[in-house]
Amino acid sequence: MKRISLLCATAAIAGAALSAATPASAAPYHLIRWNDTGFCQVWDNGVPTTPWPGNYQSMTTKVPTVIEALAMKEHLLRHGHCKF
Repeated sequence: MKRISLLCATAAIAGAALSAATPASAAPYHLIRWNDTGFCQVWDNGVPTTPWPGNYQSMTTKVPTVIEALAMKEHLLRHGHCKF
């Protein structure tokens, strides 16, 4: 039991050190609009893939927080550029 606890503690410390050493991107979010439906969604640039299928367009520049991306989505919804 002591070995398992030591192993878990070591794994937690290693995980924390790895996440602290990985640089965070400056602007991980932007808003995309699907061309066929008009639906807008916040896309996280931290995801290592691109949205699928590729029938979308980027509606905003990259922003640092999801809150700012949601505010941009709200603005575009109010002005009719996006559908919910």
